[in-house]
Amino acid sequence: MHFTDVSLSVAALGADKESLLRDVKFSGFLFESLVTHDMRVYARANDASVCHYSDSSGLEIDCIIQKRNGDWAAFEIKLGMGMINEAASNLKKLIKVLDIKSIGPPKSLNIIVGTGVSHTRPDGINVISLASLGV
Repeated sequence: MHFTDVSLSVAALGADKESLLRDVKFSGFLFESLVTHDMRVYARANDASVCHYSDSSGLEIDCIIQKRNGDWAAFEIKLGMGMINEAASNLKKLIKVLDIKSIGPPKSLNIIVGTGVSHTRPDGINVISLASLGV
């Protein structure tokens, strides 16, 4: 399976900084696609797979990364810091609906954001800021 870098979409649309700032929702979709693309690249290099979770209740999780040995981690991807609580709520719902006894607990629950400071919330969910990585 091949995945295309989101920058090709931005170039094809002729989008620039101003147009992306005007449409934050669209920019959020692009950010999610960019992060998912990169996660797939890193997962493949580490013998892991990436999938998306959605169920009939409407719960969606952007990325689940699973290694061959069954270890897994869940990631919500949000462009801005204002969506962190919603993302954390989704991750907590995921744990409630899965059969953790059967599949094992996640190695980590994570929210990837574009700005801000990386930290671990009091509930144990990691907030990972790409800005703090210097990218």
